Amino acid sequence: MGAVYSCSDPAERSEGFAQAKHTFARGGLVVMPTDTVYGVAADAFDATGVRRLLRAKGRGRDMPVPVLIGTAETLRALAASLTEEVRALADAFWPGGLTLICRQQASLRWDIGDSRGTVALRMPDHPVALDLLRENGPLAVSSANLTGQPPATTIDEAIEMLTDAVEVYLDGGATPGPIPSTIVDATGAVPVVVRSGVVTVEQLREVAPTIAAPESDAEALPGELELTEQHQELAELELDGEEGESQEDVDAESPSSFLSRSDDESD
Repeated sequence: MGAVYSCSDPAERSEGFAQAKHTFARGGLVVMPTDTVYGVAADAFDATGVRRLLRAKGRGRDMPVPVLIGTAETLRALAASLTEEVRALADAFWPGGLTLICRQQASLRWDIGDSRGTVALRMPDHPVALDLLRENGPLAVSSANLTGQPPATTIDEAIEMLTDAVEVYLDGGATPGPIPSTIVDATGAVPVVVRSGVVTVEQLREVAPTIAAPESDAEALPGELELTEQHQELAELELDGEEGESQEDVDAESPSSFLSRSDDESD
């Protein structure tokens, strides 16, 4: 089993962060708290680390990994063709429970799975997560659980499932739990809500009046806006707690590149 560091103790936190930086540099995995559940993280720019992350969870490349960032400015560096409304949404709701699916910058040389030219980005509202992200840069992060199991909301739950696949466990105490982030497809001219969550449609429309959304959470999204396995993976990290819910996919040919199929995988 990897080493566990309590982030409530300043000395342990400092040592844990130092070990996390060393681990990321070697393509290893770190478990970290977020404002929803615990996540298992790798350096987003290290293909070996991302492969280890997918392997630890029992996933394949068809389930690309969301990317967490530590500052809103990083959105501009990673995402292309951002509209004013999308920038306004990030400014209004980050850090917090809003995930933006964006077209990635063409210059990026990373491999987060079969994402087909898009990336799902979020800035979490958790002090340990934000400090870790600001110190190490963008991290590919998925929920700290095995495929088919509920995501961990305590460090002990993460350890039980991931054991020695992870080198560093950062203990931030119990996380708030599986409340969904709201997921917005920002790849087209008009942003589209593809998953309702902690940020309501009404709140979104106060910032982005043109945003499109289903009439109700229970209403199936039509056509290419149906939730895909990859959208479900995203929801898993930022919101999951229910088995059978996660979120993300990507088709560079469609307005929403994280959307194409509607078959769900439990996670």
